[in-house]
Amino acid sequence: MSEHRQGSSGSKDAEATHEGKFHCVTFILGAELFGIQIGFIREIIEFDGITQVPMMPVFVRGIINLRGAVVPVIDLSVRFGRGPTELKPSTCVAILSLPGLEGGYNEVGIPLDSVCEVLEIPFSEIDPSPTFGASIRGDFIQGIATIKGRFAILLNVQQALSMSELSALAETVTLNHFSDEAQIA
Repeated sequence: MSEHRQGSSGSKDAEATHEGKFHCVTFILGAELFGIQIGFIREIIEFDGITQVPMMPVFVRGIINLRGAVVPVIDLSVRFGRGPTELKPSTCVAILSLPGLEGGYNEVGIPLDSVCEVLEIPFSEIDPSPTFGASIRGDFIQGIATIKGRFAILLNVQQALSMSELSALAETVTLNHFSDEAQIA
């Protein structure tokens, strides 16, 4: 995975605070509205196909070539325990730059149905993650905000796309695959 250094320290506080506001990009995934801290988003590109990679966990849609760099594409919908994101003409890929396991930054792509807008939401207007009824793991949610009369789930991308957890899941899938092959032989 390629490394990319953002202008800020990458800390949650440095990324999230902009005069007491949560600075984010909102997007649609399935039928829901989500927000990601803008400091994690390197760029948003048109969807131009994904190369599938064998023996990857189901939430890894594949890889893309981003100006010569190989970038894995993680399907948030599958990561949230839902079906795969339907690829449509409006589908785009957000390239995120996340703190890596060994320092530096890792780039990860996530397919989005569509991008809505860039917003600054005052922290006073953000409710904490719900403790019941959420269809997404609580640690994946940084908070809930109401935008134009609609709930928006503000994601904690460092948890939802935790490099250590994703690596462990990929390793488990690989070990299970080889274990299954050994039993067949």
